Amino acid sequence: MAGSVPPAPEFGETLPIEASPEVVAFLAKRRSASAMALTAPGPDDAQLADLLRLAVRVPDHGKLAPWRFVILKGPAKEVFAEKITALADSQANPAKANAALRKLTRPPVAVAVISRFIEGEIPEWEQRQSASAVCHQMLLAAAALGWGANWITDWYSYDPRATAILGLAVGEQVAGFLYLGTATEPPQERQRPDVAAITKAWTPA
Repeated sequence: MAGSVPPAPEFGETLPIEASPEVVAFLAKRRSASAMALTAPGPDDAQLADLLRLAVRVPDHGKLAPWRFVILKGPAKEVFAEKITALADSQANPAKANAALRKLTRPPVAVAVISRFIEGEIPEWEQRQSASAVCHQMLLAAAALGWGANWITDWYSYDPRATAILGLAVGEQVAGFLYLGTATEPPQERQRPDVAAITKAWTPA
């Protein structure tokens, strides 16, 4: 995989805003890998720690860190998958629910990003958006380090029995499962939105 992650800046350190053609080129071709195309090896403990450190460098109004992580890998991930599988047949579409579980079982590593609301002045919507930003930042960081990555929710992010197995507290929600591993095939470009069709300049009435 890619080289090591630089150390975290010291608190208060000046961080100049500079043009980065390499980052622009990366973003211009960023593409999620298929979860079904992810296999071992996945990031080890040290590499995963680097990914999480990069993931939390997101906008966070109020500096609340309104999110946390649950790591799923190895035998523990297998046990979690077994417990979740037991719930699949009770879903509205059992065949689809069971098929979706292959996205969970195939990748070697999964990180559940848990959104939590912290009472105070910061609106809940902003805190939930920050958790989504963490998911996307981790997706970018994983790809930049050479890992295949996919951000998925699916039915087991919403079934209260499944989220109880995951260990969610009252008020917590799954912002996403980040599936990580080695991509066995390169992703293909998909159709993108027509940006001009969804953009307009505001004008006074």
